[in-house]
Amino acid sequence: MKDAQPRAIFLKDYQEPDFWIKKTDLDFQLNDEYCEVTSTLTFVRNDKADKNAALILHGQDLDLQSLAIDGKALSEEDWQTAEESLTIHSVPDAFELRCVTRIKPQDNTSLEGLYRSRTMYCTQCEAEGFRKITYYLDRPDVMSEFSTRIEADKNAFPILLSNGNPVESGEADNGRHWVKWHDPHLKPAYLFALVAGNLCNIDDKFITQSGREVLLRIFVEEKDTDKVDHAMQSLKRAMKWDEDVYGREYDLDIFMIVAVDDFNMGAMENKGLNIFNTSCVLANKDTTTDFSFQRVEAVVAHEYFHNWSGNRVTCRDWFQLSLKEGFTVFRDSEFSADMNSRTVKRVEDVSLLRTLQFAEDAGPMAHPVQPASFIEISNFYTLTIYEKGAEVVRMIHSLLGPELFRKGSDLYFERHDGQAVTIEDFVAAMADVSGRDFNQFMRWYRQAGTPVLTISDRYDANAQTYTLTVKQSCPPTPESESKLPYHLPLKMGLLGDAGALPLKLRGAAADTETADNTSIVLEVKDAEESFVFENVQEKPVPSLLRDFSAPVKLKYNYSRMDLARLMSLDTDGFCRWDASQQFALQVIYDVMRDLTKAPSPEVDEAFIEACKAVLEDESLDPAIVALMLTLPSEDYIAELATVIDVESIHFARNHVKRKLAQKLYATFLQVYERLQTHEAYSPDAESIARRSLKNLALHYLVQSGKEEGLKLAEAQFDNADNMTDSQAALTNIAHAGSSAAESLAERCLKDFYGRWKNESLVVNQWFSIQARNPQRDALKRVETLMQHEAFDFNNPNKLRSVLGGFAMGNPINFHDRSGNGYAFLAQQILKLNKQNPQMASRLLTPLTKWKKYDEHRQKLMKAQLEIIKKEEKLSPDVYEVVTKSLS
Repeated sequence: MKDAQPRAIFLKDYQEPDFWIKKTDLDFQLNDEYCEVTSTLTFVRNDKADKNAALILHGQDLDLQSLAIDGKALSEEDWQTAEESLTIHSVPDAFELRCVTRIKPQDNTSLEGLYRSRTMYCTQCEAEGFRKITYYLDRPDVMSEFSTRIEADKNAFPILLSNGNPVESGEADNGRHWVKWHDPHLKPAYLFALVAGNLCNIDDKFITQSGREVLLRIFVEEKDTDKVDHAMQSLKRAMKWDEDVYGREYDLDIFMIVAVDDFNMGAMENKGLNIFNTSCVLANKDTTTDFSFQRVEAVVAHEYFHNWSGNRVTCRDWFQLSLKEGFTVFRDSEFSADMNSRTVKRVEDVSLLRTLQFAEDAGPMAHPVQPASFIEISNFYTLTIYEKGAEVVRMIHSLLGPELFRKGSDLYFERHDGQAVTIEDFVAAMADVSGRDFNQFMRWYRQAGTPVLTISDRYDANAQTYTLTVKQSCPPTPESESKLPYHLPLKMGLLGDAGALPLKLRGAAADTETADNTSIVLEVKDAEESFVFENVQEKPVPSLLRDFSAPVKLKYNYSRMDLARLMSLDTDGFCRWDASQQFALQVIYDVMRDLTKAPSPEVDEAFIEACKAVLEDESLDPAIVALMLTLPSEDYIAELATVIDVESIHFARNHVKRKLAQKLYATFLQVYERLQTHEAYSPDAESIARRSLKNLALHYLVQSGKEEGLKLAEAQFDNADNMTDSQAALTNIAHAGSSAAESLAERCLKDFYGRWKNESLVVNQWFSIQARNPQRDALKRVETLMQHEAFDFNNPNKLRSVLGGFAMGNPINFHDRSGNGYAFLAQQILKLNKQNPQMASRLLTPLTKWKKYDEHRQKLMKAQLEIIKKEEKLSPDVYEVVTKSLS
C-alpha cells in the first residue's frame, strides 16, 4: 500500500492564490536528450494574501537547474522542493522569477505536459499537465499573458508552434532555428500549447462578421494531407454558426489545428492552437466511416466553440469544469443538429446518456455536475460533467426559450470576458435577463443521481378532462441518501386515434402553448403535482418527455397498443424512437422470462408488425427507421436491470433479432436492394441516412442465418467504394457466428488488414471489430491482437480499440463466468498505472460496476479490485476509482 493516501480536495475550501502571474515568458530549447525550459514570470502578491506568505509553485518530475529573483540568483538555502512543489520562503510583493528546468519528453509516457509522439513534440496541459513543464501556479484562476520562444533543429523540427500569433523568427547556431509566439489574451496554464515537428500544413481563410481575415491552418503528417478537407470545412461552418447563433467572433489572426496520434483525449482547445487526436480530425471516404465524419465535424466545432465558452471565459477552479464543458457540449450538439438531422442527433445523444451516464450516476463514481470534492481531477472528465452538464444547459434553454437564452449568454460573455468564473455566474446571467428564480434549479448542479419521474393519468369522459400526475424521486448516491425535488421541464403532448390532439391546460397562460397547440412544456417542481387538460374529446395516449426535455428516467405504464400508436403517429421524433425501444424491451423481457421454459420462445407478432410498418413507410427519414429498428443495446438493458443477467440479456436480445430477421427477411431484402446506389460517396445527412438503413438491413439479412444474407455481405465487402459500407460488411461477416462465415471472416479480415495496414486509424477499427466479436474465445483473440505488429501498448487509440473494445463492448465474453476477463483487465490496468494513469483509471470502469452483478461475478470482480488496491505505488487516478468502488 502507499505510505500516504492521496488527499481529497474540496470545493468549500477554495481560496484565491497568494500571488498572481501577470506575464509568462517561456523559452524552450529542444534537444535530443532533454528539453531545457526557461520561464520568466512576473508575480504580484494578491491584495487579500498574507504579506509574509511564501511562494509555493506546482511542479512534477522536474530537474531544477537555477532560480533567480529580479536577476539575482538564489542559493539552495532560499528554496526547497518536494515531490510536487517548489517553495521560495521570502519574496517581495512584486518581482520577476527566472526558473530553469530540464525535462525529458521522450520518457513521458503519461502523455501529460510536454511529450514525444513518435517524431513530434506536443503538449497536453489540461488539467494539471503544465506543472510537468516548469514550476508554476498551475490552477485555472491564475490567468497570464504568455509569450513563447521555441528553438530546435531545423531539419528535424521545421514547424514550431505555440499559442497566439507568431511575432518573430530566426536562425540559430548548429542548424537550429527559433520562432516566438505571443498570445495577447489572458489564459491559465492549462490552455498552453506547444508543437514541434516535421509537418505539412493545409491552409484556408475565414472572413469574420466584422470583415477581418483569419488564416486557418491544419498541420498533419505528409501522408494525411488528403484527409483534411472535411475538418477544414467543418471549422468554417462552426465559425459561421457561432457568429450567427451566439454573435461570437474569432479574436486572433490565425487558428491552428494539429493532428497527433498519441493523445489521451479527443482534442484540446488550447488558445489558437488546438491539438487533436488524429481520430478527430482526419477523414476521407476511403478510410473514414459516416460516424467518424460526423464525429470530426462535432469535435472540430466543440473545440472551436471553446474559444469563448472556456478560453475567453474560463473556470475559476476544476469544480466548475462543466461551466465550460457542459455549455460547449450543448453548443456543439445544437450545431450538429443544425448541420444534419436534429432528431437523429437527439436520439444519439440520449442513447449515450441513458446507457452510460445513467450507469455512472448509479455507480460508485457518481458525482454532481458541480462536484463537492475529488482526489484526482482527471477522473472527473466524465459523462456527468460533459453530457449531463449539457442536458442541464439544455433545460435552461427550454425554460427560457432561444431569445432569452441568447440574451443570457451575451450577458455572461460581456460580464466575464477575460475572467475565471463559476457555474453560479453563468446561471446568474440567465436569471438576470429572464427574471426567473433558479435557486431550486441549481440542485441539478449540486445533487448526484438520475431523477425518476413516475407518471399516472386519469381520463374523465364525461367532463372531457385528462389529469396527469407526476411524482419525482431520486435514488441515493454516495454523497447523499436523500434528494430534494428538482425543477425540470416536462415537454409532452397527447395522441388520439388519428394523431396529435389540441392542448388546453387548466390555469395556463396563453403564451405557454406552442404555435400548433399540440405540445406544451410543463414545469415540474414538487415531489408530486397534477396537471389537468380540458376539452379532451377522447381517451389519449400521452407523448411524454418529448425531445427528451430532462435527463430523467420515466415510468409510465404504456400498453403495447399505446407504444404501437406512438411509433406510428407521434410527431415528436424522439418519442417515436423511444416507443420502439420500450416496445422492444417488453418483448426482450418476455423472451428472457420464457428462455427458462423453452429453447426458442415466441416473439410478439404485434412487435414484428409494428417494425414492418415502420420499415415499409418510405415517407420516414431512413436514419430514423434505422434507429427505430435497432434493438436496445445489451448495455442499456443491463443499466435498467437490478441484477444483471449477462447470458439472459445476450441470448434474449439475439433471439428477438433473429426472429425479426427471419420474419421480415423479404422486407429487409427489398429495403437493402432499394437503397443500393451507385452514386458518388458523400457524407451529407441524406446520404448517411440511406447508408445507415441499408447497412441495418444487411445486418438483419446476415442475422437471419440464410446463406444469401452472408453472400450479400461478402459482395458488399468486395465491391464497397467507401469505408462505411466496407466496415459494415466486415463487421457483419466477422460477427455472424455461423460455421459458414468462419473461413469467409478469416479471408476478409486478412484482406482488410493487408489493404489498410499503413492507415493507423483504420487498423484501430480492425482491432475493435475483433475485440468486440461476441463469438467464443474472445479473450484469446484479444491476447493475440495485443501481440500483433500493429498494436502499441503506449498508444491510447490502440488501447481503446482492443482493451476498451473487449471490456466495454463485449459483455458476454468480458463477463464470462470464469472471471478470466476480469483478471486480464486488472493485469493491464496495473501495467498502465505505471505509464499512463489516466488511461488506467478510465479502463477500470467495467470493474467498478461489480455490485450490479450476481453473487458469483461480484466475488470475482471485487477480488480483482482488491488486487489492484494492494499495488505498492498506485497512482492517485487509479487509487480514487478503486477505493470508491470498494467502499
